[in-house]
Amino acid sequence: MNNIKHSKIKIFALGGLGENGKNMYVVEVNEKIFILDAGLKYPGEDLLGVDAVIPDFKYLFENKNRIVGLFLTHAHEEHIGAVPNLIKSVNIPVYGTRLTIALVEDALRDDGDNIEKYQLKIIKHTNVLTFNDVQISFFSTTHSIPDSVGICINTTDGAIVYTSDYTFEQNVDKRYQTSYDLISDISKKGVLALLSESLSADKVGHTTGEGRFVYELSEAISKAPGRIIVSVFSSDLQRIQKIINVANEHNRKIAIIGRKMQRIVDIAVKMGYLKFPTQGMLMNLKFIDESNDNNLPNLVVLATGVRQEPFDAMIRMSRKLDRLIHIEATDTILIASPPIAGTEIKAARTIDIVYRTGAKVITINKNLLPSSHASAEDIKLMINLLKPKYIIPVIGEYRHQYAQAKIAEQMGYDSENIILLNNGMIVEFEQGDLVNISNEIDVDQILVDGLSVGEMSNVVLKDRVLLSQDGIILAIATLDVKSKKIIAGPEVVSRGFIYVKDNEEIINTVQKILIDSVKENAKYGRNMDIIKMKNDMREKIGKYLYKETKRKPIIMLVINEL
Repeated sequence: MNNIKHSKIKIFALGGLGENGKNMYVVEVNEKIFILDAGLKYPGEDLLGVDAVIPDFKYLFENKNRIVGLFLTHAHEEHIGAVPNLIKSVNIPVYGTRLTIALVEDALRDDGDNIEKYQLKIIKHTNVLTFNDVQISFFSTTHSIPDSVGICINTTDGAIVYTSDYTFEQNVDKRYQTSYDLISDISKKGVLALLSESLSADKVGHTTGEGRFVYELSEAISKAPGRIIVSVFSSDLQRIQKIINVANEHNRKIAIIGRKMQRIVDIAVKMGYLKFPTQGMLMNLKFIDESNDNNLPNLVVLATGVRQEPFDAMIRMSRKLDRLIHIEATDTILIASPPIAGTEIKAARTIDIVYRTGAKVITINKNLLPSSHASAEDIKLMINLLKPKYIIPVIGEYRHQYAQAKIAEQMGYDSENIILLNNGMIVEFEQGDLVNISNEIDVDQILVDGLSVGEMSNVVLKDRVLLSQDGIILAIATLDVKSKKIIAGPEVVSRGFIYVKDNEEIINTVQKILIDSVKENAKYGRNMDIIKMKNDMREKIGKYLYKETKRKPIIMLVINEL
């Protein structure tokens, strides 16, 4: 450390507050910018056709010369999914553990990028990085994916600690264990502010392990006469390892459905984070054809993915549309992927479809599949270990942040020392004290739709909603340029709005509106304004259709001039 006595510190979020996902937190220390995570969020049902939502990087672009680096906690997409989008625009140093960086590299390669041009730096949880008057240290955390860490930004006025996702589960492999010694060392030096996750703050007790799930899984496998098909989230490598271990105990082989998961497994196996106890246990299935059905009695199939992908895979298998697995009546199905927010309807529909196959279906109770997030008692333990001066709940919807605030109050913290923020709100510290909370940064969300990033407007989304609700009317006509008369059409096509054969009167009236509009505008001769005429047509058709149907379909007019 140099001779600076005090630090000017700002903390704010570009994503991750008041929402589930899109985690991105910024800590400024004496004008230096430290970025913590850069995740994505999976879209809700209101964002039709959108693949993902990422934070708005505008503030970082405008201040790129002050950025020290991006520091990653673990390899879940809610925390690293936006990294490629960020570093393609601002090539800053990125620090993460081996598995985290490996999966970032995989995402970049999947986009066709050359990873050599990026500054990807591997750290260990014991490393300490020095940036003039600021030191960055880490500590291992227990989460559903190995190589997870918390981050500590050490300043002259105390540490800012970002836990990211964690639990204090004890019955875990050493690759998942929490480094209590490093947390203790941080506490001894003094913690100014704790940024602790909130997603399970409203749940009482500690987040427990999965001993009962392992028992249920073992029972199901031992009693199953044929294949076992298990739905599981690809982000949960710890649960996947347990399934592999149980399958091995019963002399079963493993097959994995899901392209992305197969890549993650390959990386995790190669790096030693996922282990198959028996050589040749992992099978690569061939496509189903007349000579091969992959219906092997000693096989455990993992249907994996993120969000609703495991359910999509189950539906494909049930309807015999999957290229590798068709569910048969002799199969046993284990649903070990409890629905997350926004996928409840899809999950219920999937189970109903699977039952129709005649297979035996076992739905694992969600209480036996705890999330790998800190419950109330875990949060209390983290607070007691670190003894922070200020608590800033992060990661989660507002109700989750509020629940953590209440926990802190119960532990004796004054409300002035518990800071509830929204994305874009800045909390400022000087000389180790809170001096200001303000709304200074305009934050938005960037929509990713296929290869398009940030190009989708609200107008497009509104049109998609209208299409899903009220459908579309397409009217096509060919106009003679000289005579200003319709020489072909008009033809009216309805999709998702009305059934044409049952509504001929409406179709005929729409055609008449088109013909009358052309006649009315033809009097202007060469000065006939096609754009104005189309706008008039669209307005008149829209008013007529709403009067008759009380619906507002999208109206598209195609006027060809010959």
